[in-house]
Amino acid sequence: MTDMIHAAVAVAPGRTELRRFPMPDIASDAGMLKTEVTGVCGSDWGYYTRYPQQRGPLILGHETVGYVSHLGRDAAARWGLKEGDRIALEEYIPCGHCEYCRSGDFRLCDATELRPGTLRYGSTPISVEPSLWGGYSEYQYLHPHMVFHRVPGHVPAGLAALALPLGNGFEWAYLQGRAAIGETVLIQGPGQQGLACVVAAKHAGASCIIVTGLGTPTDAFRLELAKKLGADYTINIEEQDLLETVGDITRGRMADLVIDCASGGFATVISAIQVARKSGRVILGGQKGAPIPDFPSDLLISKFLTVKGMRGHSFRSVELALETIASGRYPLEAMSTHAFALAETDEALHTLIGEGRPNAIHCTVYPWN
Repeated sequence: MTDMIHAAVAVAPGRTELRRFPMPDIASDAGMLKTEVTGVCGSDWGYYTRYPQQRGPLILGHETVGYVSHLGRDAAARWGLKEGDRIALEEYIPCGHCEYCRSGDFRLCDATELRPGTLRYGSTPISVEPSLWGGYSEYQYLHPHMVFHRVPGHVPAGLAALALPLGNGFEWAYLQGRAAIGETVLIQGPGQQGLACVVAAKHAGASCIIVTGLGTPTDAFRLELAKKLGADYTINIEEQDLLETVGDITRGRMADLVIDCASGGFATVISAIQVARKSGRVILGGQKGAPIPDFPSDLLISKFLTVKGMRGHSFRSVELALETIASGRYPLEAMSTHAFALAETDEALHTLIGEGRPNAIHCTVYPWN
């Protein structure tokens, strides 16, 4: 291993710089990962613009795939890994002993909350030793409580980096949304998460998948990709009436499952409730950042709806995602749109929100390029 590690450090809101870090001494219960690729998550933009000022400089990136480069003796026994193994990391670093961890729902562990003092990959400042908490780096520290998944050797790196966003799709559409054979699934928002939900709903056997978006060139590109991934219909809600169009498609029955993946305004929460059929299910995945005025709670009662808020992925959903990626059944390479070198991390993050290269869906950073 090298003595010095290069990493892109977010030093101010909207700005990273390359820095060098010494290779840390590794305890017997920890390890190091040589980063192969790290995906750019939608949440990275918020971290990029807020956390350097709130928490201090940090290495972003939490969708990491790489090879175990150093492994303490106790870690090797605990994890069942050996040096050279290829793995994907989850962002969570749970406590390992609370009620949620012991029941397998470690993403609800208090230690995984995004708040000062907790550890998470991609959001922990470099002031916390050994500093290497993010994937936009040549190496990443393997904490004793890290959560990992084995990655088959034949899977291209760019596709392997889709494990977490596609895992969200399986969590939201299949494990929690319970999409099933013969059902109609409506997905609001054709971004990373919405497209991942298309794949999961198709894999679950849904007979009618509808994806909605805006009339922008970006959404038009993404809605076309949704069809390639398995969507049966797409709706431009700026040109078509959502309720009327879904009513026509479903002959008035409406959607069994509605998944709101749209970020920003709260209008999609209201429309999700409106477009769901009686006794249907609504999954809320896109955070709005503010309370919803005039929330139609009576409609939940009169329509006998089940409404669930989502919080990331589970271990099983990421495993399902990796199995699906490895199968080659879906043209997922179309989701992996842009690759960047470590020195281009700023451009990768700006591309994520439409300020860089065009038609971005899932971007990746390759630290060794």
